[in-house]
Amino acid sequence: MTGADAAAPDAGESPSVRRVGDWDADRLADLAAEHGTPLYVQDLDRVRENCERLLAAFPGADVRYAVKAHTGRRVLEAVRDAGLDAECASAGEVDRALAAGFGGDRLHYTAVNPPARDLDYVVGVAEAEPDLTVTAGAVDTLDRLAERGYDGRVCVRVNPGVGAGHHEKVRTGGAAKFGIPYDRAADAARAAAERFDVVGIHAHAGSGIDPDQLDSHRELVARMGELARELTDPDPAGGAAGVGDAPAPLDLDYVDVGGGFGVPYEEDEPPLDLPAVAEATREAVAPLPAGVDLAVEPGRYVVADAGVLLTRVNTVKPTPDERVVGVDAGMTDLLRPAMYDAYHPIRNLGGGRGSDGGDAPAPEERGATAVTVAGPICETGDTLCRDRALADPVRGDLLAVGVAGAYGYEMASQYNSRPRPAEVALDDGTATVARRRERLADVTSTERAETATEPATEGGR
Repeated sequence: MTGADAAAPDAGESPSVRRVGDWDADRLADLAAEHGTPLYVQDLDRVRENCERLLAAFPGADVRYAVKAHTGRRVLEAVRDAGLDAECASAGEVDRALAAGFGGDRLHYTAVNPPARDLDYVVGVAEAEPDLTVTAGAVDTLDRLAERGYDGRVCVRVNPGVGAGHHEKVRTGGAAKFGIPYDRAADAARAAAERFDVVGIHAHAGSGIDPDQLDSHRELVARMGELARELTDPDPAGGAAGVGDAPAPLDLDYVDVGGGFGVPYEEDEPPLDLPAVAEATREAVAPLPAGVDLAVEPGRYVVADAGVLLTRVNTVKPTPDERVVGVDAGMTDLLRPAMYDAYHPIRNLGGGRGSDGGDAPAPEERGATAVTVAGPICETGDTLCRDRALADPVRGDLLAVGVAGAYGYEMASQYNSRPRPAEVALDDGTATVARRRERLADVTSTERAETATEPATEGGR
């Protein structure tokens, strides 16, 4: 029983991970028949269950959803109602969060090397929403904020020199691009406090941290706890605060240790022990100074297993080296396999035609065949899997690509001039179109003469 077919259970009763085999095959087939493929399906009940599980694991902490994982309005509204704040990596994400009903007191703008128009937009938002918090990972960014007259809430992003994650491209904690170096962070935060209301410090190890990398996560958390104690110490080095060379303590609200909590993509991979991770996080950061809270920023954990991508088989091509199964979804719909060599589970839901023109046997009645599932993009890397054993696919079969709710639609593109797919949201069993399928006219809309010369407004939005 899934959230698509029943009322959402309490977080303590819901499974800690949803596998692709847990989705109702008949329901998915009906959705594909009605809305076409490629099609994303996002289960809002499962999103809420994951939010509840995070809040239960981190009681008293400020849990913030990393919006970049999935920015759809329906998902953001579900996250908002579940009680999570919004952590936004761009002005566009801030705009989406505002439209979804997040107030400034629940908005955290955490950009990296923010473009000028983004800073202009966010500073403008802060005038109306003064409780919004801006996280800066460079002294230069702080200077640019001050040049725009901003003197509000600031969080200083720190580079702790410790990174983790499912791929080297998403290990942020040790990459020079992210944050002020740890040995300079205290001085930078104190200097910033002379110009802004410094309310927190922030670090993030990376995305998709698995159980084998938790030592790195704990090391990051411990360093951030140490830095918080240093910055808030009223009696540094035994001297009176603010007397002589002794720095005045900062009045921090929180220490943000990022997110990156991994989810199991492979079928035999165990789920993350979230309560154990939460306990290890609290132990590593402790003792936090009085009045300073812990903050975390999960994204993938909230939405990954709440989403599935449906794609239809259109070509089956035996070759001397491999059996290639062509489908209508490719790297423009789900980039992660091509970009990160990421594994996504794939389930054959059947529905195709046999060689005699009649209905093919149900997938469970077919033998398993090693196949390469390839998309329609003119790139060798456009594959969803290689040498994967699936119930022998035939033309017309519907395939479900699991754990596709995070960074699936968000990384979709119009490469090869392909319109982006549709997305359906399931809410207590009811399906609604959350994002319509793009048309060819949408692909060329920005090139039309009547819009090409329009001035940019709202910071280019």
